[in-house]
Amino acid sequence: MTDTTTAQPTPAHAELLTSPTEHVIATYEIETSLELERAAEVLAGEQSTGTFVRVARESDDVRARFAAQVESLEELPLPGASALPGSVGDPARRRRARLQLRFPLSNFGPSLPNLQAAVAGNLFEIKELAAIKLVDLDLPAPFGERYPGPAFGVEGTRRLVSRPSGAMIGTIVKPSIGLSPDELAEVVGELAAAGIDFIKDDELQGNAPAAPLEARVKAVMPVLERHADRTGAKPMYAFNITDDLDRLERNHDLVVEAGGTCVMACINLIGLAGVEFLRRRSVVPIHGHRAMFGAISRSEQLGFSFRAWQKLARLAGVDHLHTNGISNKFYESDAQVLDSIGAVREPLLGQVPTVPVLSSGQWAGLAHATHAATGTTDLLVLAGGGIHGHPDGAAAGVSAMREAWASAERGESVMDALATSPAFRRAVEVFGPPRA
Repeated sequence: MTDTTTAQPTPAHAELLTSPTEHVIATYEIETSLELERAAEVLAGEQSTGTFVRVARESDDVRARFAAQVESLEELPLPGASALPGSVGDPARRRRARLQLRFPLSNFGPSLPNLQAAVAGNLFEIKELAAIKLVDLDLPAPFGERYPGPAFGVEGTRRLVSRPSGAMIGTIVKPSIGLSPDELAEVVGELAAAGIDFIKDDELQGNAPAAPLEARVKAVMPVLERHADRTGAKPMYAFNITDDLDRLERNHDLVVEAGGTCVMACINLIGLAGVEFLRRRSVVPIHGHRAMFGAISRSEQLGFSFRAWQKLARLAGVDHLHTNGISNKFYESDAQVLDSIGAVREPLLGQVPTVPVLSSGQWAGLAHATHAATGTTDLLVLAGGGIHGHPDGAAAGVSAMREAWASAERGESVMDALATSPAFRRAVEVFGPPRA
């Protein structure tokens, strides 16, 4: 019933010429007991032409053409956190700085895997650094030419779910594990009847023997097709097809052949190259889950910031990207979450806008605060427990979410929404006071 065709992406191995003046700018926050200028040189050398000693063929000409160069260096206050294990130097002399390095694009070309080797390879292991975090990336045009990015994004997703305006409301199947395919189909039918826009598998639900992907697809899609025949709108179900790379295409085809309009992949589990592999073959939106992201970002001393990482995920081709939500159950502050949402909404090399996906502890009582803070409804807001845990059932949970968001979009107060929405009032009885 739904047209899922899209333009074919750039060929996977297209040869793209790069100008000798094109560079990637990588921004880091570092701590070190060395002089800051010396630490910057060590990092630049390790990630380009250098080793621990200058070698015979590391000529001035080679350095001029291929060495990473220090673009800027700004000292910052120390945060008070402990140094990374194995770091060397006098702790009393430790200093912190924001460092920008300029990498010649000719060192690696517009290739996401090889870009990561340059800007985030061995540098995390340099013992002279007591902390090292990649906080941003500025990428030149050839990356946008090589990688087509999202095929559907905001506009395509809205079209497929028949929601031309307003926040898109979705949920995660709960319990995450344990429902039979038939039980899953019952839950999906209830959610569809309640007017849900989007449903997704949990990241824990892949292709397990207890509820294989094929069985879930066969159980769920007839329910959605019948709903679409009755109403003209088909909720989007993101089947988790995360698997070994040689199974991704087969899993995708299984979903599409049954009429599915979305597939989900865990970005960090299949890698950016795996996402790009899927993007070149997919004819439906790719829902990008960030499972394991905390392992590379939670520490302020090490890893990637979301702002840097999300650019790579978007280039690889995800149409939806998890950002977390305010008042969440995980470690990120509201300020960090709002920066993540803003980062995903920023333009990137002329590509189709990716949909920010809000999740983790979301419920109707966060609608007004979220809308006020983000100023947009181009969001996919997922409430798992916030819908399934509603005291009057999941259908009432959907109603509470829809009515609270509609109220926020009209510029009303939380009290206005409570006065007109019984489902919202009932949600407050379980989840507590809403955020104003």
